[in-house]
Amino acid sequence: MISLSEKGGSGFEGIKLLLCENPLPPIEEAIVAAQAEVPHSNYYTEPYSEPLRRLISEKIGIPQRLIHINAGSELILRQLFDRFGRRVHLLTPTYPLFPEIAERYTETRLAPENGFSFDLATLEVPDGTTMMVIVNPNNPNGGTFDLTPLPDLLKRYPATHFLVDEAFIGMTGNSVAHMVPRYSNLLVTRTFSKAHSLAGFRVGYAILPEPLADDLNIHNDAYPLARPSQAAALATLQYEDKIQKRVIDLRDWTRRLAGDLEALGVQTYPTETYFFLADFAPYNAADLARQMRERNIFIKPLNDPVLGSGFMRVTTALPEDNARFLQVLRELL
Repeated sequence: MISLSEKGGSGFEGIKLLLCENPLPPIEEAIVAAQAEVPHSNYYTEPYSEPLRRLISEKIGIPQRLIHINAGSELILRQLFDRFGRRVHLLTPTYPLFPEIAERYTETRLAPENGFSFDLATLEVPDGTTMMVIVNPNNPNGGTFDLTPLPDLLKRYPATHFLVDEAFIGMTGNSVAHMVPRYSNLLVTRTFSKAHSLAGFRVGYAILPEPLADDLNIHNDAYPLARPSQAAALATLQYEDKIQKRVIDLRDWTRRLAGDLEALGVQTYPTETYFFLADFAPYNAADLARQMRERNIFIKPLNDPVLGSGFMRVTTALPEDNARFLQVLRELL
């Protein structure tokens, strides 16, 4: 049974810092566009979300045929793991869905003493690996990898599919989506859930080699998105300048929150997104999370036995909610 480590909180009315949900609502243009489509919801969208695929193609300079859209990137990730997830290599800690849905996996640990950074030029992929997963920016720590060594890795391990999950690329980092047409073993996944604030609309997409993109599109629901979801995604893509202005605020709130935690004696680790890892040791993160839940603040321990019981991933909320979180934490500590 799949755990709910990245799920939950939808019915919780307090302050949520546990998921990687953007604390800001969708931009107004996306809301208006979605509302306008509701009266037309008795009609399907265009097959395979063709208008959205076309706009994505124009924005990132990738042939439209290489783009696959589905109801959230998790569904796409599961499709890819169904095909290539027999023996997976992970850079851990990572998105907890991956070790859950891989048939078998090996790992290269990212060290906290190095700020969870890693030089991909030193990566050794075990023999027989069917898929190597790189999350960039990485979840749960929010740092980025220098992907300059990726072309060499793709050539050195031609039998291994390299999945680069760019869920948070709207926040920071350099995309490798433009490389997909040149490498038959490179897969890139993205979502509108993070920087674009459309988690509840469930819109994800992948840039894939032509045979795989064709296969997924042919065997997928011809109408993967609801009309409001497609409209919100289209509108959001056309106002990327607004998204990037909001990214500046999110990163600023995150830096302030991390600094305030450091002032309380909590160790935090470098991030370029709106979430970060924090070590509350000697306090037990599970105990702190339980006590915070009793005070209407929802957060979860990381539950990584290698890192220890003090670790939590902290996602920034709005500044006033961050202030409340810090007030409660001061009382508990």
